[in-house]
Amino acid sequence: MPVAVVTGSNRGIGLSFCKLLSQMGYEVLALCRKSSPELEKLGVTIEEGIDVTDEKKLGDVARKHQGKTVDLLLNNAGIMDRISIDGFDWKSMQHQFEINTLGPLKVTEAFLPLMSKGSKIGMITSRMGSIGDNTSGGSYGYRISKAGLNIASRSLAHDLKEKGIAVAVLHPGYVQTRMVDFGGDIDSDTAAKRLLKRIDELTLDTSGSFWHSNGEILPW
Repeated sequence: MPVAVVTGSNRGIGLSFCKLLSQMGYEVLALCRKSSPELEKLGVTIEEGIDVTDEKKLGDVARKHQGKTVDLLLNNAGIMDRISIDGFDWKSMQHQFEINTLGPLKVTEAFLPLMSKGSKIGMITSRMGSIGDNTSGGSYGYRISKAGLNIASRSLAHDLKEKGIAVAVLHPGYVQTRMVDFGGDIDSDTAAKRLLKRIDELTLDTSGSFWHSNGEILPW
């Protein structure tokens, strides 16, 4: 049975990932700070109390599952605070950087010993981290943190290629989640299905590419 690790699994796209992967026959390790009734209904393995900024807890949970091979790692957890030039909130910007940029790297570092040739990593980012696509400004903390994740993911793609591990840099679209006050144009299940299709198509030759969930290649 293939194994998938999903962060931010208690709601939104993370919850949809867990549901779909479980239906596809994966053993799902669902990492979250706090579980939810919806997640508990899925019958997946829930690892609660996991903050993606806490490398010790991440290391502990990875060691707990030693002996398994992680076929798919989905770095999905993230936060967004809208910060404008009219009032920078430096603590919020730093917090977004720690969760959105460093968090996925810490998760990847923890689970990399459980991955092998053919494993895949999905970095759930945002086109708001694209420099070429920034036509509206604003959202400084979110844009900076996602741009950081994008370049880190590109570096990982290069560094992990010799291990046979591919990395996808993925924008889910405008999804109806709490992050955007449920104002999106697609639901979480649709976004998760599209993202899993992109990951299924991912190869070492396309590793490090920046995709919209609809298959469009996005500018850096």
